[in-house]
Amino acid sequence: MNRQTFRAALAAALAASALLAGCGGDDSPPAKPPVAADQVPTSAVASGSALEAFAIAQAPSETGEPLKLDLVTTFPASETDEPIAVN
Repeated sequence: MNRQTFRAALAAALAASALLAGCGGDDSPPAKPPVAADQVPTSAVASGSALEAFAIAQAPSETGEPLKLDLVTTFPASETDEPIAVN
C-alpha cells in the first residue's frame, strides 16, 4: 500500500467514524415495560371515567383469573364529579 492510498484510506476511515459517532443517541426516555395482561394499569385509575372505560373494555369471563392491583396505589375519588351509574 503506497502512502497516498494509505492516507486516503485513513481519511475515509476517520470520516466514517465521525459520521457514525454523530448517529444514534436517542434523547427520548426509555420505553416502559408493557403491563402484564393480569395487571390493572395505573392509567386505568387516573380518573373515574378512565376506570369506567377500563372496566367496560374488559371481556366478560367465567373462568378468567382476577386482575392484580399491584401497580395501583390509589383509586380516583372526587367530591365534585357525579357518581357513575351502575346498570
